[in-house]
Amino acid sequence: MSATLPHLTLEATLDPALAAGLFRDAVLAGRRAGRSRSVAATLTWLDTAKAALAEQGLALEASSPRSPRRLLRVLPGAVWRPGSPPELLASLAADAAPEEAGGTPLLPLAAFVGRRLTVPLAGAVEASLLHGALRAGAAEQPVARLTLTGPAEAVLETIQSLARALPLLPPRFALAEQARALAQGEAPRPRRLGAPRLDPDMGVEAALKLLIGHLTEVLLWHAPVAEAGQDPSGVHQMRVALRRLRSALKAFRAAADGPALRGFDAGLKDLARGLGPARDWDVFLAGLGAELAEALPEEARIAGLLAAGQAHRAAAYDALRAQLAGAEFRVLVWQAVALDVLAPWGESADEAAAARRAAPLEDLASHLLAKRWRRMQAVGEDIAHFPDAEFHALRLDGKRLRYLTELFTPLFGRKRGRRFLERLAEMQEQFGLANDAIVARALVEGEARGPGAWAAGVAAGWALARSRRARGRAEKAWAALLAAEPFWNQG
Repeated sequence: MSATLPHLTLEATLDPALAAGLFRDAVLAGRRAGRSRSVAATLTWLDTAKAALAEQGLALEASSPRSPRRLLRVLPGAVWRPGSPPELLASLAADAAPEEAGGTPLLPLAAFVGRRLTVPLAGAVEASLLHGALRAGAAEQPVARLTLTGPAEAVLETIQSLARALPLLPPRFALAEQARALAQGEAPRPRRLGAPRLDPDMGVEAALKLLIGHLTEVLLWHAPVAEAGQDPSGVHQMRVALRRLRSALKAFRAAADGPALRGFDAGLKDLARGLGPARDWDVFLAGLGAELAEALPEEARIAGLLAAGQAHRAAAYDALRAQLAGAEFRVLVWQAVALDVLAPWGESADEAAAARRAAPLEDLASHLLAKRWRRMQAVGEDIAHFPDAEFHALRLDGKRLRYLTELFTPLFGRKRGRRFLERLAEMQEQFGLANDAIVARALVEGEARGPGAWAAGVAAGWALARSRRARGRAEKAWAALLAAEPFWNQG
C-alpha cells in the first residue's frame, strides 16, 4: 500500500510548556535518526483594515519582509482531514497583495517569534517543532506545533505512537487563525460545527471520508468545553457528534467495513460511555432538579438531594476530564485521520460491498433510509403499552433515522425531505423528554436511602408524572410520523 500513497504532512498541537524537552522524551529520542537543526523563526500575518481576507477564511503569511507571501485557506471547504496544515492557495511576491484583498492596503495583523527545531526520525519521517509566542500589540500567547512529514504509513504510525505517550492532538484551528483571534481579542473560529453536508456528486468513499473528518473535527472543537465542565453544551454537542458518526459508520457498513472501522467504532462507544453520566446529571439538574427547587424552595431535604446531584455531576465530570486527557482519546482521533488516509475498507474481498462503493451515493442512501424506515414501521401504531426499555429502543431507532435523514436529505432535495424531517424531529423531541424523566427516576433511586429517602420519593413521583405527560405527546408525534411519506427514491 505504501508505494501508492503520497507523502503525508500532519500537524499536532502541544502544550508549550512541554516543547523545550520534547525531543528528550524517551518515545521521541528512541526514534531519532540524525542530528537536529534549530533556527530562529518568525511569521507575520497581514490583512486589510476591515479584515477582508479573514472574512473569506483566508490568511496571508510571510516569514520575513523580503520573503514570498503565502496565501492560506484557514477555514477549509467541504472536505477536511483533521491534522492537515492549511491549504496553500498561492505564493506571492514579497510586496504583492492577493486579489481577494480587493486592492485595499495590507497591514500587519499579528506575528510569531520563536524557533523551529527539525529532527529526522525513523521511517524517513521528518519532525519539525515550531515553538515560541504569538504577539499582537500588547497581547502575547505561547504556542507549540509539531509537524511530521514523510511516507504516509510511517507518519501515521509515528503520530499514533507518540500520542500514546504525549499530549498530541490535531490543532483545533490554524496558527494563522489563532493569531487573528489574538489580534481581534476574540475566540478562534471553528472549522466544523453541526452536521456534515453531502454533495450529490460525491462517491460513497468520499462521503464516508467527509463524515469521519467533519465529525471528528466537531468532537475536537467541543472537547475543551466538555473538559471545563462549566457549560453543559460541550458534553451535549460531543454526544450528538458521536451519535451522528456512529450511526453513519453502522449505516455505511453495507459498503465499507473491516477491522479498522470496527475498532474505531469501539473507541467511539467507549467515549460515549464517559460522556453519558455527565450529560444525565446535567439534564437532571437543569430539568427535574430545577423544577423541584422552584416548587419547594425552602425544603431542606430537596436541597440535600440537589446537593447530592451536584456531587454526582462533579464526579462524572472528573472521570470524563481524565478520559479526554488520556491516551485513548488522542489515539482515537488519530485513528480517524488514518482511516481517511488509508481507506482500509477497500481491502475487503466482499463483492457486494465493493459494488455499493462503486454505485452512486444516492443508491446507497435510498437503501439505508428504506431499511431503517421499514424497521421503525414494523413497530406499529400502538406504543402506549411499551415498557420503558422498548420505548427507549424505539427512541434510539428514531434518532438514528433522523441522523441519516439529516445526512442524506441534500441528495434528494431539501423540500422533499423537510416535512419528513420535521415530523421526525418532533417525534425525537417528545420521546427525548419522556426519556429524560425515565433517566431522572433512575438517578434519584440511588439516593432513596436514609435521610434522602423522602426527597428521592418526591423526585421519583414528580418524574413519573412528567414521564406520563411526555409519553402522551410522544404517542401523538409517533402517529404523525407514521403518516409521513418517504422522500427518498423508492425504485
